[in-house]
Amino acid sequence: MKKSIVASTLGALALTAVSASSAMADGHAISACLITKTETNPFFVKMKEGAQAAAEANGVNLSSFSGKFDTDVEAQTAAIETCIANGAKGILITPAQSAAVVPAVKRARDAGLLVIALDTPLEPIDAADATFATDNFEAGRLIGAWAAATMGDTSGAKIAGLNIDPSQPSVGVLRNQGFMQGFGIDLKDPNRWGDEDDSRIVGNDVTQGSPEGGRKAMENLLAINPDINVVYAINEPAAAGGWEAMKAMGANADDVIITGVDGGCAGVRDVEAGIIDATSQQYPLKMASLGIEAIVKYAKDGSLPANTPGKNFFDTGVALITDKPVDGVPSISVAEGLKLCWG
Repeated sequence: MKKSIVASTLGALALTAVSASSAMADGHAISACLITKTETNPFFVKMKEGAQAAAEANGVNLSSFSGKFDTDVEAQTAAIETCIANGAKGILITPAQSAAVVPAVKRARDAGLLVIALDTPLEPIDAADATFATDNFEAGRLIGAWAAATMGDTSGAKIAGLNIDPSQPSVGVLRNQGFMQGFGIDLKDPNRWGDEDDSRIVGNDVTQGSPEGGRKAMENLLAINPDINVVYAINEPAAAGGWEAMKAMGANADDVIITGVDGGCAGVRDVEAGIIDATSQQYPLKMASLGIEAIVKYAKDGSLPANTPGKNFFDTGVALITDKPVDGVPSISVAEGLKLCWG
């Protein structure tokens, strides 16, 4: 049974519920919540699909919430309070702001709910019971190492960083710092982007992860140095927007290396078309489906998810996608990426 519910809350939440009845804990049906940043981003659409499929397979009552925009922490806080009040056994959340949502997460955990962060770790990471995510640092490191190997002599690199938001959510910091390390840039504070003093970095700007944001950010950076030839982008939409700005300035695609992270179908097709040179693909459906299964186990016997050995989270995998492979950096082809993409 599916039903749509409109909730009037601080963030004008988007809410849908999927009901089933077979999973039981202490004689009661298990209920769970999925809280994403937005409901329109294909990444979160696929995450919701994974959660719904796993909920139906396990007989879980699932309620899904989202905010109006990526940093809508008020909406997520209101959603957490709703989940507590409704007696959910667990919450899966992609935090809008990694630190700002922590007080509401603490209230949920104090109330006995299992809280699993998906994709974006909380700050601190142990503010959640577990994190199921791409190794975002590794995702960035792969595209950084690939860009450096592709360029060869990196002394002439002029790097633009297209980040997500001035609040520096952990997912953006990890991807940026991974890229910088992979490219051979010495990191200063690995918990912040933009403090490096390497002269090859033209600058960093923010995009909100959108094509328009990517275009505006790149215009700002091109005003600093019109000869940018390496681009790190938080995701593929921002990368595509950045290229539009460069193309408008007369840039030649053969003279620019553009990289991103996500692996959505539109982004992989942009790699195929030569708009983006390489991207790191992550797997949101897997994150969400494993999260639902973890909530079921917790509800039945109190067991907590285990981390990937050697890491402080459960790693759901990442793969570099390019049709221009280089030695020493593992990758898969665009054709393979299209089979695994989402959106």
